[in-house]
Amino acid sequence: MSNVPWLTIMGAVPLVGAVAVVLLPAARAKVTALAFSLLTLVVSVVAATQFKTGSSQQFQLTEQHQWIPQFGVSYALGVDGLALALILMSVVLAPICILAAFRDLPVEEQGTTREKGYFALMLVLETFMVGVFAATDVFLFYVFFEAMLIPVYFLIGQYGGQRRQYAAVKFLLFSLLGGLIMLAAVIGLYVQGPGGPDGFLVTKLTGLPLSVEAGRWLFLGFFFAFAVKAPMFPVHTWLPDAATEARPATATLLVGVLDKVGTYGMIRFCLQLFPEASKWATPVVITLAVISVLYGALLAIGQQDAMRLIAYTSISHFGFIVLGIFAMTTTGGTGATLYMVNHGFTTAALFLVAGMLVSRRGSKRIEDYGGWQRLTPALAGVFLVAGLAGLALPGMGSFLAEITTLIGIFQRYPAPAVIATVGIILAALYILLMYQRMMTGPRPEGLDGTPDLALREKWVVAPIIAIFLVLGFYPKPVTDIVNPAISTTLGYVKVSDPAPVVPGSAEGASK
Repeated sequence: MSNVPWLTIMGAVPLVGAVAVVLLPAARAKVTALAFSLLTLVVSVVAATQFKTGSSQQFQLTEQHQWIPQFGVSYALGVDGLALALILMSVVLAPICILAAFRDLPVEEQGTTREKGYFALMLVLETFMVGVFAATDVFLFYVFFEAMLIPVYFLIGQYGGQRRQYAAVKFLLFSLLGGLIMLAAVIGLYVQGPGGPDGFLVTKLTGLPLSVEAGRWLFLGFFFAFAVKAPMFPVHTWLPDAATEARPATATLLVGVLDKVGTYGMIRFCLQLFPEASKWATPVVITLAVISVLYGALLAIGQQDAMRLIAYTSISHFGFIVLGIFAMTTTGGTGATLYMVNHGFTTAALFLVAGMLVSRRGSKRIEDYGGWQRLTPALAGVFLVAGLAGLALPGMGSFLAEITTLIGIFQRYPAPAVIATVGIILAALYILLMYQRMMTGPRPEGLDGTPDLALREKWVVAPIIAIFLVLGFYPKPVTDIVNPAISTTLGYVKVSDPAPVVPGSAEGASK
């Protein structure tokens, strides 16, 4: 089975599903989309069983074919533990989001051509999500990186809220700007490389003898695009608008998966291809990451729109992830990857459950709620669990991810780590205050008969909560595949973990 092109199949199944959704009767669109997303999940799980954690190769499940040899472009796919973890997160979230989106469109649009387009776009997006994490050719990565903009633009601009056109255009402009700057860096990197028909391969571009000036300029081109995608302060302003105006399922895929491409790219390309420049830029990146942690959390506390609040919490969380990456320690890198995976599911729970509330109340404003735990106790309970995962309660996977990340940062940068811990306190404030304002208090009047969690909605939230708990008590399957990838990347950067300070030693006494 080692010769099976698993990654191509994983990307092709949802694309075939998108075609099937378009061709089949509109009444079958949502079920067809769900079936193909589940099939993609099954294929991905089977492919993951072929991955060997003890392999000495950086990439496994590899495929390589000439695509545009005149320009050095190959169709090259492969995964290490980091890419595999993010692909599995993506293909798990896809069917959950599709199932959650069954009632996204108004009743009069369900079973119509418009609904077919909605679910077909979600499947196309899943194909690009698999491709962007699996690409081992830098130009192919760029193609998937930009291609993701197309389905997301239409999912927001055609199916979003009242300000959907503004949000979609703002998202597109920010993303295109980052992408164009990265394209210039991609071309510059190829010129600096060995060239040839496969000159864009990551393996061929790793370890190039770049001049200091060239390496730093190329690093900045890649990093800017990834900072926009993540997003980091100060290029984050597109996210609250896009996430607020998008449908909950779209917002989940946007923040839970697509934004991870930014932090994934920092590890895969910034650290691996430009080690000297990464070290040079670390002080500024660490500063911006700390600002993101505090800025996102403080703005979240003051929000009146539930969806916008959740979007701002993600800016804070991405600050933690970037801190873990640029701490350049094994613990920090592993924690950052765990953070990415857990944040994907935490974001899904918050956005999707908030969407369920909005569909019942018809409002995103927090002040329009209050006392809903008396009206819909099961829904309130799930919302509380999602919130507790968001604030990293012990026992949830997000707690292990956050504490591991902070330990890794503290090993090399104690001061930023201490400042970033303020974000943990702020997280408790914005989550618990939101829950208090929306769920506690007297029973709301005039809303009797509001349904609690339906069976379909229970199927949406049950696997997410199960993942919270499994990763909270047994993260070993993820760490086992991630640790070698992080160690390999740090080897390219030529850094090692700081030696622990032993009390009573000369170094300890000096401190």
